[in-house]
Amino acid sequence: MTLNNTHKKLVLGALAGLTLSACQPATQTTEQTAQPMTQASEQKRQPNIIWIMADDMGYGDLGSYGQQKIKTPRLDQMAAEGIRFTDMYAGTTVCAPSRSVLVTGLHMGHTPVRGNADKTIQTLAPEDVTVAEVLQDAGYTTALIGKWGLGDDGNTGLPNDQGFDYFFGYLNQVHAHNHYPDSLWRNKEKVQLDNMVELGPIAYMSFHGGVAKPENRKTYSSDLFYQESVDFIKQQQDNPFFLFVSLTSPHANNEAEKFDWAHGMEVPDYGIYKDLDWPEPAKGYAAMVTHIDQGVGQIMDTLKAQGLADDTIVIFTSDNGPHEEGGNDPYFFNSSGPFTGTKRALTAVVFACHLSHGAQV
Repeated sequence: MTLNNTHKKLVLGALAGLTLSACQPATQTTEQTAQPMTQASEQKRQPNIIWIMADDMGYGDLGSYGQQKIKTPRLDQMAAEGIRFTDMYAGTTVCAPSRSVLVTGLHMGHTPVRGNADKTIQTLAPEDVTVAEVLQDAGYTTALIGKWGLGDDGNTGLPNDQGFDYFFGYLNQVHAHNHYPDSLWRNKEKVQLDNMVELGPIAYMSFHGGVAKPENRKTYSSDLFYQESVDFIKQQQDNPFFLFVSLTSPHANNEAEKFDWAHGMEVPDYGIYKDLDWPEPAKGYAAMVTHIDQGVGQIMDTLKAQGLADDTIVIFTSDNGPHEEGGNDPYFFNSSGPFTGTKRALTAVVFACHLSHGAQV
């Protein structure tokens, strides 16, 4: 069956409605729930939506999902105060098509991007409808901060052309391997950073990636993403907003395997794991996951400080399961939890809502 744009908008709108309804009070009366949408909208604006998505993080990497070695106190707090989903599947097992399923609401049989590929193939088209466009039509201010992977410089899939009012981050997913890049994108303009990158031997998937030596690592991209997210939230007081925080951690820098002095688990420091008798990549992976936890904490603290916590739905998940790249061994942390295999589509989801308390679905 071919879906036209009207059908796509109806599907995405229904999905958004189901998400929003999860935070409606359970004690509403029939008369209250039967109020016309216009009357309800006049009484209170639509809730803000923040979707935070890790990259290649395992089902079992959070303490609330059984992790014993990696510390994730803020995400565990979200799980305790919100809803913990235990049977949620991502769109598929690799980066770009999983994101395509997410933003278009179409499964792998229909979604336009179905694999990691060259930018002539790995892109959304002008006629594709995204959840960001649907939310724009509903009066939301929309932003994407982090990794995109569904359009690149010179094609039709740029975030600003696919429903996002604001974009800061990586367009190309090979570029996104490098956590210390020499540039990022703000909307359609390239922003230079102070990292010095040594290019790998070959380019692939429309990008020539590389690695920054430790002494040339000045700015960690994830730190910029959390700060950009905080700044965006602070600017949103008048209209409801949709913020898609698409992280690059704990994905490895796959270009590191081409250099004998690097491993792919790039992080500013190992933090609480630095003195443990673990392999270096394991320290890096654990530090990346804990760094995510701290960044999510910054976002949650900002919502509270701005008086927006009770008006915002926050969803945390991963695009797919754990990886074996950059020297990482997912079995060291039992990253898949009670399940077998890696890169699987089953993923953890933590849903923060001020009206839910420790529920499990």
